[in-house]
Amino acid sequence: MRILVLNGPNLGTIGRRQPEVYGTITLAEIHDRLRREAEALEVDLRWEQSNHEGALIDLIEEESGRADAIVINPGGLAHTSIVLADALRGFPGPVVEIHISNILGREEYRRVSHVAEAATAVISGAGADGYVMALQTAARLAGASTTEASP
Repeated sequence: MRILVLNGPNLGTIGRRQPEVYGTITLAEIHDRLRREAEALEVDLRWEQSNHEGALIDLIEEESGRADAIVINPGGLAHTSIVLADALRGFPGPVVEIHISNILGREEYRRVSHVAEAATAVISGAGADGYVMALQTAARLAGASTTEASP
């Protein structure tokens, strides 16, 4: 099983930026944690981060037909990007959206996620642990859809 993990704009600065909101763990530390979990789940993990909306869409299109599921932390693009949501709607497998902070408990404009409308599941507010939950959920959902498709 292959899972694509996408991280959107400004996530490369977590651990330094607004630690009261995002904590002090860095994206590299989250990647290490997720890599270990992927090994335990026997999942091939592709991990990417980009500050550019089009680059994220290119990765989704590139992995369509290769990856079985996507885990995405779209950052602020969750609230603004219809085109990112459309790209995710075109992906044939499950999509799990993850947010480190609880977006429903933050500013009003953060309470709507266009990406969530295209996602199979959403994990919000569990901190860095949410990434592990998202990977486990994506693997379970992808495994279930593979099993359902088998005779």
